[in-house]
Amino acid sequence: MIESVGNGWMWAGFIVFVLAMLAVDIFALGGKNAHRVSVKEALGWSIVWVSLALLFNAGLWWYLDVNVGREVANTKALEFLSGYLIEKSLSVDNIFVFLMVFSYFAVPPEYQRRVLLYGILGALVMRAIMILLGVWLVTQFSWVLYVFGAFLVITGVKMLIFADHEPDLEKNPILRWLRGHLRITKDYEGERFFTIRNGVRYVTPLFLVLILIEATDLVFAVDSIPAIFAITTDPFIVFTSNIFAIMGLRALYFLLADMADRFHLLKYGLALVLIFVGGKMLAAYWFHLPVQYSLAIVGTIIFGSIVLSLKLSKPQPAQH
Repeated sequence: MIESVGNGWMWAGFIVFVLAMLAVDIFALGGKNAHRVSVKEALGWSIVWVSLALLFNAGLWWYLDVNVGREVANTKALEFLSGYLIEKSLSVDNIFVFLMVFSYFAVPPEYQRRVLLYGILGALVMRAIMILLGVWLVTQFSWVLYVFGAFLVITGVKMLIFADHEPDLEKNPILRWLRGHLRITKDYEGERFFTIRNGVRYVTPLFLVLILIEATDLVFAVDSIPAIFAITTDPFIVFTSNIFAIMGLRALYFLLADMADRFHLLKYGLALVLIFVGGKMLAAYWFHLPVQYSLAIVGTIIFGSIVLSLKLSKPQPAQH
């Protein structure tokens, strides 16, 4: 049986908090009218989401310090911070894919925020389901952690090899199936996903974009959920750190979308993070690495890849 610091009222309180903040985010970052989210607006909300995560962690530490003890409070706070950093870092890879999908479909900037809204909501539901499934698997079969570790190492190596490879959406099986089975309008209908023409229902290209965004969220969830189990198996810490990382993804996208090319080495850093956490899980039986060291290593990898990206310009393709 896996022990958790979260009791019933803590779970309920966090879920209520998430729903309330999502409502505020939807109204403040979205509203009813289509509009282009400015960098200033996205920066403000990115700061808000990161600040809320840090405040939550501070509140969790204070509660555990008073009710359980300083040692448990320090451990759980470090686990949350490490998990949040890993999940936040891995979520950045989503941004590169989102940008590719939006560019391929030439989605106007003012329509992107609605797609991302539904994408984030879908990601929250999928993460919750996969976290519960992961916790159940770890509870029932402790050896599954080694399976997670091997999967992360293999995924990290593949990311290193194909970091500069751009997927060909024309060959995407989901997109090909949708195009073969749905009536699709040629042009966008504002932010609408569906429309009626001559009494016949059509989907707009924005609906195809939404499906690909949701599929991307699912794929990345398969990578990121096992990663946090290298840090902790506490369901409350796993859930809260994941949700905080995902809730700020929409604002982070609008903040980084115009400068994604400047972080061209970040994918290599993320691949190294996956290899590290996977290796940590595989070596857990023989060697236990304290959480604070894991946090320092992950932070160094991410920070180093960002600094190197900014210092080293991205190689330009040869002109013919």
